Amino acid sequence: MNHLPLPSQEALAHQQKLLRFLVQIIAKKGPLSFAEFMASALYAPGLGYYSAGAQKFGESGDFVTAPEISALFSNCLARQCAQILATLSKQAVILELGAGSGKMAAALLTTLKNLNQLPAQYFILEVSADLKQRQQQYLKQHCQDYFKNIVWLDKLPEQAVEGIILGNEVLDAMPVELFQIGENGELLQAYVNYENEQWQCTFSTDVKEKVKDAILALQTQLGYQFAPKYTSEINVELAPWVSALSNILSKGVMLFIDYGFPNHEYYHPSRHMGTLMCHYRHHAHPDPLRYIGLQDITAHVDFSALAKAAMSAQCDVLGYTTQAAFLLSNNILENHSLDAQEQLKISQQIQKLTAPHEMGELFKVMALGKNYDEPLQGFSLRDYKHRL
Repeated sequence: MNHLPLPSQEALAHQQKLLRFLVQIIAKKGPLSFAEFMASALYAPGLGYYSAGAQKFGESGDFVTAPEISALFSNCLARQCAQILATLSKQAVILELGAGSGKMAAALLTTLKNLNQLPAQYFILEVSADLKQRQQQYLKQHCQDYFKNIVWLDKLPEQAVEGIILGNEVLDAMPVELFQIGENGELLQAYVNYENEQWQCTFSTDVKEKVKDAILALQTQLGYQFAPKYTSEINVELAPWVSALSNILSKGVMLFIDYGFPNHEYYHPSRHMGTLMCHYRHHAHPDPLRYIGLQDITAHVDFSALAKAAMSAQCDVLGYTTQAAFLLSNNILENHSLDAQEQLKISQQIQKLTAPHEMGELFKVMALGKNYDEPLQGFSLRDYKHRL
């Protein structure tokens, strides 16, 4: 892991503030569960990775998301949104959870305008003051006429809304608990501590009740026990999070796009080291203690758990498919009348978004409906609900 680029002095100075903040928490309450550590490293107000000011998206950031690769992704998503909005009232809105650079929102709104299907309002729930500012600048420039209808939120709306909730690569950044099965089959949970001027992540027999219950339920669902030394992660906050979203959606659809698997693939015995990964300047590595606060920390999404959480929150699973099938169902291959050079560029973007060895198969799309049962065009080509 010594191949990672070195942070700037400015970044290191900023990191020190976050580290002091974490040390103070540990001094007060003792070692942090991994999810508590991950939550602070990513979201501590003004200090965490997502709430501070560094460039995260695109070539000069740490990773590239689908909307950054090509507007074609957002255009296809807009077509799906247009189909849904056409079946809802004129008051219907779109709520985007974490809008990144603002590129997806801009392309989405442009396509919806062309399709004559703009929502009454476009809400953006954004925890980062810096990203909010960047989004505002970008959207003011690219959606001038509609800009007055874009509303930034720092928490979910108080009143229930009718419409669409969008989450592109949101679930993978939710804090997860790390667990391991000990040599004698006992359950262990990971804690992060700062001792002797060293950051440590160690597994302990002190397992929180919520984690214990979640893993027992998971093993029952899978039909097998994890073997000794098996290490993975679990998102114990997923169900309450989905429930909170369901509570503010009176009628409509939630669309989630992320990398992940159904639980039998996620927790397959061969995937015995879990999926936790860190991203720093386009380098992926597995050490969450390396550049705390300066790097993204992610875990793949257990889509079976998302489906289960949805059903517990009075929502229906309307569709589950690969990103490739979703984009193809929403006409990503429509005839682009461009010159040869532009056509080549478009073909390369489509390849990146849909090819099995690129984003096409690993990334999945799940639609959850609340008081909504219309068939969705994005799942017309392939629907893999039966795999959940």
